Amino acid sequence: MKYTFAFTLLILAAVTGIASAQNAGAGGAVTDASWIAIAAGITMAGSAIAAGIGIAATGTAATGATAEKPEVFGRVLIFVALAEAIAIYGLLIAFMLWTKIRV
Repeated sequence: MKYTFAFTLLILAAVTGIASAQNAGAGGAVTDASWIAIAAGITMAGSAIAAGIGIAATGTAATGATAEKPEVFGRVLIFVALAEAIAIYGLLIAFMLWTKIRV
């Protein structure tokens, strides 16, 4: 759980830094489209790594709980799905950023 929070903060800091650099007029050969593409990549990579760590933790606990009490399978499956949703949210944000690129 602590790794998921750390990756979420990393993604937030990267996107915030890119947005502030873009608003400050970064200039040079770097365009706005490239900043948005970098932000989309960081968002997708960070959320996928965070989801993987979350699924590993909850999946291990779910396997142990199901082995001891098979009737809790439905409940622990929800926790694994919630950890998996982190990657889906990251993908959604990456697509939202990607559609902002104007070529």
